[in-house]
Amino acid sequence: MTYVYPVVSRRARGVSIGVNLNPNNACNWRCAYCQVPDLKRGGPPPIDLARLEDELRRMLAEVIDGDFMTRAVPEGLRRLNDIALSGNGEPTSAPEFPAVVDLIGRVLADSGQLGRVRLVLITNGSLADRPRVADGLRAMAALDGEVWFKFDRATRAGLRRVNDTRVDPERHYQRLKAAAALCPTWVQTCMFTIDGQPPEAAEIDAWLAMLARARAELPGLRGVLLYGLARPSMQPEAPRLGRLPETWLNQLAARVTALGLEARVSP
Repeated sequence: MTYVYPVVSRRARGVSIGVNLNPNNACNWRCAYCQVPDLKRGGPPPIDLARLEDELRRMLAEVIDGDFMTRAVPEGLRRLNDIALSGNGEPTSAPEFPAVVDLIGRVLADSGQLGRVRLVLITNGSLADRPRVADGLRAMAALDGEVWFKFDRATRAGLRRVNDTRVDPERHYQRLKAAAALCPTWVQTCMFTIDGQPPEAAEIDAWLAMLARARAELPGLRGVLLYGLARPSMQPEAPRLGRLPETWLNQLAARVTALGLEARVSP
């Protein structure tokens, strides 16, 4: 398939059907931990909506009515949790993003899964303040969807180091604010070591300060998805990156909880 793929997701705690709007491995960011091989800067090619819809219908049928669960999924994870707009680049960079949301809603309704299977957007949030993306987020909210908004670091230097972007942290916060005003939103953050060292205390403090502000200002913020490295990076930084102990992540999650936000850890 070109656009649709299944995955057993640790964060979803079940099966997620992914929708990849960037089959050309192009993204406007270049995160150090990205698992996409041959990643390049750029946007997606035109999306063949008819093909995407056909693939999604066939995949849903295989997961719901076929033998996919028993054949490919471990016991305890054999449930369909969501359809995730994710893939090999930034999904909202596709001009067809709002149309894809509408398409997914139609397919879920036709298959009897609307209201049972969640629609999730996994995004770096870099385009959340654009009108076209806002239209898609409103449509997602109408489908009871949610946004997983990447905010790995909250300093200019941290964003440059981890995500290879020069974005200003305040501007990125305003994009988070825009997303959370339109659709229920989780902050998603990846923590890891670089050259054997965890993130500096100043980086953690800035990130927690951003979350404290968001807790006070963004009623649409659901909480934080805190995760570590699960698969090897395919970027040049890969040899320098390492996993953090689960205890470290849990201790950081406790600091998030102390702010009054839910924290879910996927080590």
